[in-house]
Amino acid sequence: LFFLLACCLRSAAAFPKGCYPSEEEGLKTFRCSNAQLTEVPRDIPNDTNKLFLDSNRIPFLPRDAFQDLPLLLELDLSHNAIASVESGAFRGLAEHLHSLDLSSNRLVSVSKDAFSNLNAKVNLSNNPWLCDCRLQELIRTVDLVAGSSSGIVCGSSGEEEHVGKAFLQLIADTDFCNVYKKTTDIAMLVTMFGWFTMVISYLVYYVRQNQEDARRHLEYLKSLPSKQRRSEESSTISTVV
Repeated sequence: LFFLLACCLRSAAAFPKGCYPSEEEGLKTFRCSNAQLTEVPRDIPNDTNKLFLDSNRIPFLPRDAFQDLPLLLELDLSHNAIASVESGAFRGLAEHLHSLDLSSNRLVSVSKDAFSNLNAKVNLSNNPWLCDCRLQELIRTVDLVAGSSSGIVCGSSGEEEHVGKAFLQLIADTDFCNVYKKTTDIAMLVTMFGWFTMVISYLVYYVRQNQEDARRHLEYLKSLPSKQRRSEESSTISTVV
C-alpha cells in the first residue's frame, strides 16, 4: 500500500501545478484548466484522449506541440492568449482528433498550413481576426463547429465597413483573394509606370543636354576667326567620322 501511494505521489508531482488526470466516460482525461500555464505542458500522459488547457495564459502554439499525444480525441485551448499558431503545431493528431477549440484567444491571422490534414471540428470564434485572403483560405480549409461561424467576426480589415461583421457573411458576396490579386496587380502597374516615367525623363534630359552642348559648340565655332573655325570644323568632322 505504501509503495502504491508513493508511486501515485511521484506521478502527481511530475504534473504541472493545477493539472491532474482523470477518467471521464471511459476516456482518459487530463485537465489543466485555470492553471496559470504560459506554455503547453510537456509531461502529459501520452495515452490521453481528452486534454483541457482552457483558461490559461498560453501565448502561442509551437511546431509539434502535441506530437506525443497520438490518441487525443478532444483538445480545448479556449480562453487563452494564443496569438500565433506555427505550421505543424497539430502534427500527429490527424488520425484521431475530432474536436479542437481555439475560441476566445487573440488570433489575428493563421496560415491554413497550421491545420493541414486535420479532420477535427474546429472552433475559431471570438478572436480579433484580420479579414483578408489568408482568413478566407483558412476558413475554406477547416471544418468549423456547427453554429460557431457567426462568432468569426472581423476585428480589422482593409475595408473599414467590414469591421464588426461576420466573415462568412462577407465572403458570400466578396472574394477577398480576388480583391487582393487586383490590388497587387494595380500596385505592380503603378510601379512599372513609375520606372517607365523615370526612364523617359532620363532620355529626355539626355537628349536636351546633348542638344545644349551641340548648340554651345556651334556658337563657339562661329565666334572663331574664319581660318581657325574651318580648322576646328574639320577637326570636329574628323572626330565624328
